[in-house]
Amino acid sequence: MFKRITKLFVSLVQKYLPDPFLFAVILTLVVLGLGMVTTGQGLVDMVMHWSGGFWKLLAFSMQMALVLVTGHTLANAPIIKKGLNRLAKIAKTPTQAILAVTFVSTIACWINWGFGLVIGALYARQLAKEVKGVDYRLLIASAYSGFVVWHAGISGSIPLKLATAGEGLAIATNGAVVDPISTSATIFSTFNLIICGIILITMPLLNKAMHPKADEVIVVDARLLEDEEAAAKVENPTPADKMENSPILSILIGAMGLIFVFYYFAENGFKLNLNIVNFMFLFAGILLHGTPRRFLDAINGAAKGTAGIILQFPFYAGIMGMMTGANAAGVSFAGVISEWFVNISTATTFPLFTFLSAGIVNFFVPSGGGQWAVQAPIMMPAGKALGVSAAKTGMAIAWGDAWTNMIQPFWALPALGIAGLGARDIMGFCIIDLLYTGVIVALGLMFL
Repeated sequence: MFKRITKLFVSLVQKYLPDPFLFAVILTLVVLGLGMVTTGQGLVDMVMHWSGGFWKLLAFSMQMALVLVTGHTLANAPIIKKGLNRLAKIAKTPTQAILAVTFVSTIACWINWGFGLVIGALYARQLAKEVKGVDYRLLIASAYSGFVVWHAGISGSIPLKLATAGEGLAIATNGAVVDPISTSATIFSTFNLIICGIILITMPLLNKAMHPKADEVIVVDARLLEDEEAAAKVENPTPADKMENSPILSILIGAMGLIFVFYYFAENGFKLNLNIVNFMFLFAGILLHGTPRRFLDAINGAAKGTAGIILQFPFYAGIMGMMTGANAAGVSFAGVISEWFVNISTATTFPLFTFLSAGIVNFFVPSGGGQWAVQAPIMMPAGKALGVSAAKTGMAIAWGDAWTNMIQPFWALPALGIAGLGARDIMGFCIIDLLYTGVIVALGLMFL
């Protein structure tokens, strides 16, 4: 029965889910129409909100493109490839491969979401080379499924914002939170750790149960996962050729990068963000590839997967602009959604409805920072009025933000670029993960 349900979702997604770019275009038109209806703004107003937000994710787009490129390039360094190969040999059967990649990805995403996205996809690629008969679509979906815990982990932007002192906290929460809230009450709270622990233990088993029967498995030709051959040795090299194939420049610039990394962690502790993750991946790749030429060849190969990020992220920034664009009375479409859930909540159901509203808003505003800006001024004061702790309300928003990423192609693009798949290849499996984790998180927020 379970496999039939999974097969149904996979089939429906394959037939009806459009390319992620068309998905973004359809979302744009949907938000345009709903925004006009719910806020009373005209077409020109909504278009101006859209255009005003369109380029606001440029820096983030570059960061995400570098997550893909630097992570992929580092993984292609000889020593890293050998390490991934050894790790992949732990799994002997297709179901063991699914269990392993889900477990590794979930832990990695809890530590740092950017790191986890890359590591999960790269590990899945290597498992596909080593394990015969594993369904490649499910393998990549399992690698992505670990991303559901990212906002409950130590790189979660909302709990970290709650822990940051300053006037900005009071402004963001509309005066509901004045003093910072320790991560011991959010990330490391009992209710949050229990939810994460249940997902970590049970989701690998769920993904394992989704593996198709042998005659329905779709495997990938291992030759398609092989990286391009290194360039042949140049005959009669010019001085420029000698420089490109000399390790001296790689060692010098790589050493500069290492000095900064050591200094950064000495000053900041184990505080990861996208910039430092990309920095480490970039300079580790320069060093481990040995020569500039080998590193540049690897970069060229990795950059081919960034097209989706470059094209689609501005459209999602435009959608965010329309979601948050307010009329003369200060009412936005995102605000309307949040207010509706507040109005039907009680003290018991408020964390649940906050989680669900955050999940809906995230579908259109797939950004932790954007999610906080939209919902904190509404949900935090409402939670305070109902007697719900600010920590629980904040984590409900965070979990909702992460939850619907399972069916939002926006965040899957880096993993899909590394894997060489499209969104419709994995989203059928991700729907099952969405439904399951939604139940776990909802129960945990209400009763723990």
